[in-house]
Order: sequence, then C-alpha cells, then structure tokens
Amino acid sequence: MNADVVVVGAGAGGLAAARALGGRGLRVLVLDRQSTPTSIAKGEILQPETVRILDGWGVLDALRATGACPVDQLAIRDPQGRPLLALDYRALPGSHRQILCADYGDLRGVLADGLPGTVTVRWGQRVTGPLRAADGRVTGVRVSDGDGEQEIRAALVVAADGMSSPLRKAAGITVERREYPHGLVAFDVAGVEVADEVSAYRTDRGLCLVYPLPGGRCRVYVQVTPDEFRGRSAADLTDWCDRLLAEVPAIRPLGTALRANLHRRQLLAVYRLRTARLTVPGLALVGEAAHAVHPMAAQGVNSSLADAETLAATLTAGGHPDDAGVDRALRDYDAARRPRLDHVATVSHSAALMLTSVSGLPRLLGGRMMRRTAANPRLLGLTAGNLSGTAVRPLSLVDRMYQLGLLVDRNAHRTAPPAPQRSERR
Repeated sequence: MNADVVVVGAGAGGLAAARALGGRGLRVLVLDRQSTPTSIAKGEILQPETVRILDGWGVLDALRATGACPVDQLAIRDPQGRPLLALDYRALPGSHRQILCADYGDLRGVLADGLPGTVTVRWGQRVTGPLRAADGRVTGVRVSDGDGEQEIRAALVVAADGMSSPLRKAAGITVERREYPHGLVAFDVAGVEVADEVSAYRTDRGLCLVYPLPGGRCRVYVQVTPDEFRGRSAADLTDWCDRLLAEVPAIRPLGTALRANLHRRQLLAVYRLRTARLTVPGLALVGEAAHAVHPMAAQGVNSSLADAETLAATLTAGGHPDDAGVDRALRDYDAARRPRLDHVATVSHSAALMLTSVSGLPRLLGGRMMRRTAANPRLLGLTAGNLSGTAVRPLSLVDRMYQLGLLVDRNAHRTAPPAPQRSERR
C-alpha cells in the first residue's frame, strides 16, 4: 500500500497534521497502535491562535457545539483568590480573542470527523520501524496489525507518536528531556460552577490550576511531590483533600465535589522536552514527539496544531512535491518552527517556575517578576500576546530587567491601539 503521507499517531497532533495535509489534496494514511482512543487530562486549554487555526480548518463550530467554554482571562491569584496578575485576552489583536476550554476527546473527535476524503485512519496498527532508501532517506514504515507485517511507502512520514516516539529514536534525532521535581494530580470535578477564567493559584505547595470544562465540570490540577500519593488509603486521601482546601481557601466551594472525585484522580509526571531538529529526509516530527512543556503555560496542544499548519503550508507551497521537494519543504518547516518552539519553551518554563517554585531564590524572583509585570500594562500586553500566540514577541533582556525591578520602564503605560470589536460567539 502507498500514500503521499503516513502519519503515525492519532492524537490531536497527528489528526491535525492529517487534516491540514489532507485538506491540501494529499493522500494521507493515519496509523495508531491503540484499538480505540484513550482518555487523558491534557490539551484542554486552546489559545486564541489555535482557535484561529481550527476556524480556518472549518471545525471550530463543531467544537463549540460540544460545549467548549469561552474564557476571556488568565489570572494568577493568591490562595484566598486575590489577583496577583491578570491577562485580559479581550485586548488582543485580531478577531480571535478568547481561550476555549474543551475536552481533549472532543477536540480529537471534531478533527477526526472533519477529515477530508483523502485521509484514512486505521486503528490497532503498530508501526515497527521506518523504511529507508539506500541513501538513508525515510521512505515509509513497517506495520504490524496482528495478522502479519506489511510495508507502507510514502514520500513523507510524520511522527506524531508521543513523547517517547520510537520513530524519532529510529531516525537518530537526539532529544533533551528533563523531568520537573514535582508532579500534578488532575481531577475532573462535576456539578460545579467556576469563574469563566483560567485561574492559577500561587500557594505554599506550588501550583493549583482551575478552569471550566463542558457540561458543568471543571479541571483542577494540584502540584504534588513525586511520592505524595504513594500508599494512600481512602482516609488518607480525605485528609489530603482537607489540607488542600485549608491551604487554598479560594477553592473551598469545590470541596464536596472534589472529595467525591478523589478516586478518579490522574497522577501526571511533568516534563520539558526539546529535540535537536524537527526533520530528517523523508520524516517530520509533530507534537509531543518534538516538544513538551509544563502544563501551566497551556502551550502543548497549541504548539502541536501550529506544527501541523506550518508543515502543510511548507509542504504544498510549490504544488504536489516529489521526494526532493518534500525534503526542501522539511528544511523550511524546521527553519520556521524551531525558533517559535524555542520561544514557547522559554516562556513556558519561566511561567512554570513563577508558579511552581516553593522556596528559595526562584520563588523570591518569581514573586518579584509577577508584581512588576502586573503593574506594567506594556509587559502585560506582551505576555498575553506571547501566551495566546496572536502577537508573539520575545521579551528582551531590558524587559527582563524591568520585570526584576532593576530598571524603570518609562513606556510602561504605552499599550497597543484598541483591538476591533470581538467577534466570538458566547
């Protein structure tokens, strides 16, 4: 069997790549080793730039129809709920100026339902390795489906097979992977009402993150030590929840529902991951195969969809590409995406340290940078533009000095012109 493109992995990044490439007339085959999609707490905060991408692909209305929650603000608060720093997305440029909080399964579902007729998805297909030409170029994949092994040839293989990516390893692409010294425990809390914002509480235990989800639910992430839940009995979990509510009074209204969902918790390790390159001849990395950041910054799935959009744009810029054209496009993809991903990694790590550091100089400096940024409308606008993806401009060394209070920003109150009237439907 042959295809123009083989995409390995049917998560949001893989399906987005299939949607973007199939929408440009390429024959795409998506392979996933799972027999059915799995459910996990991830990829729920969709930044305005991602909303724009989904709108361009014609799937935004379908996602809104799932009950995705529009949010105007991302706020950092103290344990009592008092604001420390707030990013108002309504002041962003462009026509997409809201976050959408959606179920990851719904996002994956609308991407799958909106696939062009040139795309085929096959589940329960384990890719055992890449095929290579005599010169080493990747020319397809070997697949095992339980009934034997077959070869599938393609001009391009897209590795969207996750953080551990066997295809990335087989391609010889090196990776820097670092685990944060803490984990997160995630709760899906039903039957509650929370504010229409992404609320990040800066507490003595680190991060507590709360945001709305469809169906009268909310997501709660709580920072934990690696062994905090090891060997816990039901009574221990109740005591843990009581201490959490005492430490973060702002979330006490969620207490009853949170206790009822303790048994449905998900423990998540948290990583930073960056690859040395995004491509080799015949193969491109997309999504967590290429990058991962702390969930606090809400950039992971957003970067994955931007990967897909950029890959499709570079691959089809000169029409239907041959092998040489594919490899030229892959070089363009790497050149376009790597600086942006490096920027996202820096912004995400800085935001994570600001919220997750619990002692010492990192916590002291994080608090100072937060206060100085909150008092500076220009820096607030830059931060919102960077996180939202709508107006990306890395902070300069001088901006960092303003954040630390080492210099006085005489242009602090000089902000961008008012944005046009918001067009999102509520």
